[in-house]
Amino acid sequence: MTENLGELTITRELPGTPDAVFRAYTEPEQFVRFWGPVGTHVPLDTVTIEPRVGGRYDSTMVMDATGERYPMTSEITDIRAGELIAIAEGSTGMRSTLTFRDLGEGRTEVVLHQTAVPQMYCGPEAEAGLNSSFDRLVEHLSA
Repeated sequence: MTENLGELTITRELPGTPDAVFRAYTEPEQFVRFWGPVGTHVPLDTVTIEPRVGGRYDSTMVMDATGERYPMTSEITDIRAGELIAIAEGSTGMRSTLTFRDLGEGRTEVVLHQTAVPQMYCGPEAEAGLNSSFDRLVEHLSA
């Protein structure tokens, strides 16, 4: 069993309304444009997002340099359009919650909060990877 050690919170300000940011996380065609750090990609055919409680939230991240694949199989535990997405990752038990807060003028504050984070996903490298994904989301939403 995976040892779950910690929690992590990242807060970012993004261009776009809460509804636009929420759609980026729930529409597979948008999700693949930003999910994962630089140097990875997510093939569209690996993404299943069923935006409802109990729905699947699955994808496979592929390392560009090596082709290594990292599947994520999750279940949506709570979802409110433009406000919140909460998932539980099946193999590790890690829980992630994204909350979206309208800042006005077409800007949104997103807070990613993760609990029961496995040791391999703790630390500065993991946080840098998540921030890299947020940077890619900023580019996507700004396009």
